[in-house]
Amino acid sequence: MFENLKQAKEFCAENEIMMVDFMMVDIDGRWRHLTMPVERLTDDILTDGVGFDGSNYGFAPIEKSDMVFVPDLSSAYVDVFEEIPTLAMIGDVYVIDLPNNYRFDQYPRNVAMRAQEYMKDLGIADEMRIGPEFEFHVFDRVSYDVEPSGAYYSVDCEQAEWNTGDEDDNLGYKMPHKGGYHMALPMDRLSGFRSRLTLLMEKQGIAVKYHHHEVGGPGQLEIEVEMGGMLEMSDKTMMTKYLVKNLAFEEDKSATFMPKPIYAEAGNGMHVHMHLFKDGKPLFYDENGYSQLSDMALHFIGGLLTHARALCAFTNPSTNSYKRLVPGYEAPVTIGYATSNRSSVVRIPAYAKGPNKKRFELRSPDGTCNPYYAFSAILMAGLDGIQKKIDPSKEGFGPYDFNLYDLSAEEQKKIKQLPRSLDEALDALEADSEFLLAGDVFPQRLIDIWIEKRRKDAAKYNQLPQPIEFEMYYDL
Repeated sequence: MFENLKQAKEFCAENEIMMVDFMMVDIDGRWRHLTMPVERLTDDILTDGVGFDGSNYGFAPIEKSDMVFVPDLSSAYVDVFEEIPTLAMIGDVYVIDLPNNYRFDQYPRNVAMRAQEYMKDLGIADEMRIGPEFEFHVFDRVSYDVEPSGAYYSVDCEQAEWNTGDEDDNLGYKMPHKGGYHMALPMDRLSGFRSRLTLLMEKQGIAVKYHHHEVGGPGQLEIEVEMGGMLEMSDKTMMTKYLVKNLAFEEDKSATFMPKPIYAEAGNGMHVHMHLFKDGKPLFYDENGYSQLSDMALHFIGGLLTHARALCAFTNPSTNSYKRLVPGYEAPVTIGYATSNRSSVVRIPAYAKGPNKKRFELRSPDGTCNPYYAFSAILMAGLDGIQKKIDPSKEGFGPYDFNLYDLSAEEQKKIKQLPRSLDEALDALEADSEFLLAGDVFPQRLIDIWIEKRRKDAAKYNQLPQPIEFEMYYDL
């Protein structure tokens, strides 16, 4: 937004901005913030930064513990949800050292920056463009409790089919079970919400391709955005989630990107479209290749599929992620690639024709990921495939141009599967992490603490009795 402090100060004066907010990313992918009066925004802040305790953000401790957040004026925006007029900005984290500070290698944005630099250092490409698809639920009510004496959750959405019998102000027109895809008014009670969200996103520089109701009847929505650079889209993923959640909250609703908040309904993924460019020229197109993909594109796919199980530790890092990755709900479980096949992990859209549009999508990720780590890991897997010239067909990954869900159980066993649990994904990462360490993109300490933290999540979940277990086993 700004090139220098003078421009920022003039904007703040003209728009009566009273506070400056610094948005920082923790290890899980949540935004945290620190706020100061606008008068405190000085050249010293922009060069020396603001000190903070990184251990409270979940990062591994380092020998030199003094870290600073250095804001980026070009990322500044007015936060429309703050009560007091506030200018917010993201930035980067550095470790204080002599003679010069250096980037903290575990910080999510710094990992993404290093991944891009590594790609350029290899001479393979100078830009990775990605386009995430955002799926999420918007509820009218949500409550939950977890105690030693009992646990429960409850969600509700006015348009859900289970509210057909509601006798208070019920006008009918409920969304059918798994029947919400592209449904129109009056079934689609959340169309206005999506349009208001789209306008907010456009105002923040996030170009929206379209929005629509998704398959899930009880408030499942999708926003698809135009593609951009990897770091740029990581930032915009964070912003999109912020806008979704806060607009819903402002309208007395609650939004979640949980992969599977409702049993037996469609889950929320975050499909990631991708392609590489060098000197402005696309690298994934070959008129004579399979589905018009170049050898480089196929090798990138080979890398993705070779490391697909390990990638899940970053792209699907929650226990809830593996309630979505089950057959029958358009979420892929078999590791393969194909054209126009939603049951494969890598799908090549047939509608994406021409050199600049030719791409493919990884369909396994979901919105609980830290986008900086997830997108960087995806790039590293692809670069590994390019360097090693991994042919996905020769490695037995397809192409599977048929519905993988229709295979017999015996045939399914012959095809490699995505992990069935978070523990399985972490096992895969422990066994296959070398590709992430290349070029010092992912520090080993980050991988170690990530695995340790997620193991604790999995252990806590595995030890907790579930209500369904009372139904199935209480009388035995």
